[in-house]
Amino acid sequence: MKEIATAFVKAQKAFGPALKTSTNPHFKSRYADLAACVEAVIDALNANGIALVQVMHECNDGVIVSTTFIHESGEIIDCGKLHVPAAKHDPQGYGSALTYARRYSLMAACGIAPEDDDGNASSKSPKVGEATLRAILADIAACTNEAELKNAYFEAIKAVGNDAAAKDHVINAKDARKATL
Repeated sequence: MKEIATAFVKAQKAFGPALKTSTNPHFKSRYADLAACVEAVIDALNANGIALVQVMHECNDGVIVSTTFIHESGEIIDCGKLHVPAAKHDPQGYGSALTYARRYSLMAACGIAPEDDDGNASSKSPKVGEATLRAILADIAACTNEAELKNAYFEAIKAVGNDAAAKDHVINAKDARKATL
């Protein structure tokens, strides 16, 4: 466990936040989807010689997922199993439960949480000025690779704070730039 423990600590220091970039139309709230959770950790894990493996196990009433980290030395951290019942017993119900289980298993195993905005949404933080937003969007548009884009995006999300309209512009700019890279 010596090699993987050292590598995991280094990786964890470089984890980004799991950004709330998806919207739940039923509750009109934002959440960090599975892709955002993976994006927050995968580069740091891989840079430290760690592979992420999530395995689904047989289950009659939902899904069971286990998250495991495998170091290039061959050492392994098994983070246990997480059971999530399926709300509906059809492909969509099982698919939803699987995505949910993978997301929460990964966040627990990595020690990450979605960006915290509890209590902040009602604090009436100031809106981002037009000039500041233009500069932020220009930084995103100027990115020449996905690593630069990821860093610019994390910084932009921090800079816009709770300004929902500015956050939407940042997300759209990131998605547009990512499609061209």
